[in-house]
Amino acid sequence: MGGFFGAASHHDVVLDVFFGVDYHSHLGTRRAGMIFHDDEGFQREIHSIENTPFRTRFEDDLPGFHGCSGIGCISDTDPQPLLVRSHLGTFGITTVGAINNAEQLVESYFTDGNRQFMAMSSGAVNTTELVAALINQKDDFVSGIKHAQDAIEGSLTLLIMTEDGRIIAARDKMGRLPVLIGKNDDGFCISFESFAYHKLGYDDEYELGPGEIVRIDADGYQTIAPAGDKMKICAFLWVYYGYPNSNYEGVNVEVMRYRNGAVMARNEAAAGTLPDLDYVAGVPDSGVPHAIGYATECKTPFARPFIKYTPTWARSFMPSNQEVRNRVAKMKQIHIPELIRDKKLLFVDDSIVRGTQLHETVDFLYECGASEVHMRSACPPIMFSCKYLSFSSSKSEMDLIARRVVQQLEGDEGQEHLEEYADSSTERGQCMLHAICEQMGFDSLGYQSLDGMLEAIGIDRNQVCTYCWNGKE
Repeated sequence: MGGFFGAASHHDVVLDVFFGVDYHSHLGTRRAGMIFHDDEGFQREIHSIENTPFRTRFEDDLPGFHGCSGIGCISDTDPQPLLVRSHLGTFGITTVGAINNAEQLVESYFTDGNRQFMAMSSGAVNTTELVAALINQKDDFVSGIKHAQDAIEGSLTLLIMTEDGRIIAARDKMGRLPVLIGKNDDGFCISFESFAYHKLGYDDEYELGPGEIVRIDADGYQTIAPAGDKMKICAFLWVYYGYPNSNYEGVNVEVMRYRNGAVMARNEAAAGTLPDLDYVAGVPDSGVPHAIGYATECKTPFARPFIKYTPTWARSFMPSNQEVRNRVAKMKQIHIPELIRDKKLLFVDDSIVRGTQLHETVDFLYECGASEVHMRSACPPIMFSCKYLSFSSSKSEMDLIARRVVQQLEGDEGQEHLEEYADSSTERGQCMLHAICEQMGFDSLGYQSLDGMLEAIGIDRNQVCTYCWNGKE
């Protein structure tokens, strides 16, 4: 996905931006960069972080950076931030989101008489450069940003730093990602994650509304395009992506996950489906707080039969190659035989997407002597690939285990009844659960309901994007 951080102050902000960007490293592992501005102009660096953490990769660049304003990003897509020169001036730009109609926009750009883009090695156009080109079709930044957001099928959240050192921040028009402003005695910052600026001595100042555009400098911030009245913030921010101490729309990630696990256990107890267990465990890391909530509610000991070896292994979604990703996931999970052998275990994972890694984990647990392995997902069955933020992005919907099993059970006819399959109280829903259990080797399987997940988030359900589960925009 990706994340960003920017700051404008009366003092040098290099360290603030450096550490602020670093605190977004959980959101991407491909590219990163920073741009700073002072009286002499811009300084910029972009590096690959696929094999080296952000902080290590950029430490040697710090002596060459200086300025009272700067922006930076972690990108899970193309190299950025970019430095652009146009009729709007010279500006830095970084983006987060997804552009599903990029090729059509590029062709339209050529049709309008424009001649070229810089091509990456794949031949594709850098999405941030495409966004900049769309913005430059208008006479000012506000009109250009709105034009880009309207033209894009997907989502677009961005930061721009202009040649006077001011920062423009724009939240996606449906507010699918958060954008927050922090304040200290010397200036202001703009961030995806709130905890990033809390650790840097900034206090909460303002959270942008959907589609809102603000301009920030060392003396304050000003709304230059008002927020819209409709929001569809991504539910996966709480379920999976967000860091535990982050807050979105006033709801803390860790607290939501405890609550989410408790809601699952409460509903299972009411339905009489709670299994007899020795331990409840979480699939590290994001499954752990869901499991703590589950264990606390059902009064079963919480344990950690798996420990993630963090000194050298990055997040498992890092490698683009599925085979390598599976190997990384396997290598970094270190088991504790004493908590597995002859034990009845229930694991809670944040989600079950393709199921490949989970199948290998269950096989390994039985090889280690587990007597029973039960699995719970902290969200409903994923039925649709995300087209807004690239979560669960797949070449085919059949990569998703839920959709694949539906196809196996009922063929194309089953694809017309996805809502039933996603509801475990229906006959089709039970059939899907049993089929996945057989394929994966679980003794039982349960998914959090959509209602239960939304209850745990706790904001107006109409303001939360649930497209991955129900296909509703």
